[in-house]
Amino acid sequence: MIPVQGFAGQVVAVLGLGRTGRAAAAALEAGGAEVIVWDDSTPAREDAEADGFVLRDLTKPQSFEGASALITSPGIPHLYPAPHAAIAAAWEAGVPVDNDIGLFFRSFATSDWDDFDTTPRVIAVTGSNGKSTTAALIHHILVENGGPAQLAGNIGRGVLDIEPAHDGEVVVLELSSYQTDLARSLTPDVAVFTNLSADHLDRHAGLGGYFAAKRRLFAEGGPDRAVIGVDEAEGRYIANQLIAGPRDDRVIRVSSGQKLGGLGWNVFARKGFLSEYRKGRQIGSIDLRDIKGLPGAHNHQNACAAYAACRSVGLGPKGIEAAMRSYPGLPHRSQVVAERDGVIFINDSKATNIDSAIKALSAFPKVRWICGGLQKEGGLGDLPHHLDGVVKAYVIGREATDFARQLADADVAICGTMAAAVAQAAAEAQPGEVVLLAPAAASFDQYDNFEKRGADFIQHVKDALS
Repeated sequence: MIPVQGFAGQVVAVLGLGRTGRAAAAALEAGGAEVIVWDDSTPAREDAEADGFVLRDLTKPQSFEGASALITSPGIPHLYPAPHAAIAAAWEAGVPVDNDIGLFFRSFATSDWDDFDTTPRVIAVTGSNGKSTTAALIHHILVENGGPAQLAGNIGRGVLDIEPAHDGEVVVLELSSYQTDLARSLTPDVAVFTNLSADHLDRHAGLGGYFAAKRRLFAEGGPDRAVIGVDEAEGRYIANQLIAGPRDDRVIRVSSGQKLGGLGWNVFARKGFLSEYRKGRQIGSIDLRDIKGLPGAHNHQNACAAYAACRSVGLGPKGIEAAMRSYPGLPHRSQVVAERDGVIFINDSKATNIDSAIKALSAFPKVRWICGGLQKEGGLGDLPHHLDGVVKAYVIGREATDFARQLADADVAICGTMAAAVAQAAAEAQPGEVVLLAPAAASFDQYDNFEKRGADFIQHVKDALS
């Protein structure tokens, strides 16, 4: 646990009592704060009270009398589409609102570091797609190269639930837009931006607000080094805002599919080969084509970002390459779950938006595509123009009929359930084809989260092949 600094003897309110909120409350208490808590869910409040936390209805302005801060969980809206009543009450009472990410950055460094030979560092990863894989891959590379490292944030453990830093340790954080948007302190040593595509638009009042939330990690954090995916205009904008001139290597530009020129520091992948250039000269390369844990161009972009981040903390190309070859991949992200008679079954349940689904589809030449779910704002956008490799689509979810209508030029079966989709796709698949779950939609019409959707796919694949 990271005890929170700066609130000893003060009253601090915590809103939301899930994993993040409970960890924040415990860390605040460990730092000497007097904690009061609230959650809209009665069972969550009862569990917290049973564990000794003091409840107070934070939706009422008078509840903040004597409070020094309100710490809110990332899933709770603080501005759009409307601020939660407790956050509005804190504003009215003049109480600062923060989140666990802000608490982490103000509390991570301690006086114990004075005795360390090597100062601990933080690598923070954000972006629309690939941030979980990039963060996990960075952590894997660090560990495989013998360094102490921890992985936290939007993946794995909450940031305040990790252990205090060891000498020379690197903490890798995956940060969502919900987390970067509100944190009052954002000071990573290395910040990574993977890419940007439309997502969470209701929460940020449009694409501009969503991008602004991501950009805060760089504009307000002032990282010593930034790794920026430049395949979209937003990434090129951030990279240009950070550089002092063409030779400034504090920014490492990353791309998948295009060769990057110039005299700065560049890492890019083309035709399955990763290349590193610095001051116009190539200084490293990796053949990514046979690395099973990183299939497809979208994972090659993740590999470039992870490579650049690890190079920025001093690792060499050979050590990075060796670690990449042992990377097992993450569940629900281009996860190979079975193979039989020349047909591969892949679980990419995390492909919840249009861009991530397009990237998943482009990774394979012949796809029997299981898709559908709760569509996001804008419907399928230009997804129907990226179906050249789709042999047939099998649509699931409450909105299956409307989803299928938007795929008018494709061979489509409206299946409704995962069981029906997997059974039909498995029965019709031919050698050399991939049965791919890449929903291009949220899971909440049928599942609690994308993990449960992916687990259901895996179970039905097992049933179909048994």
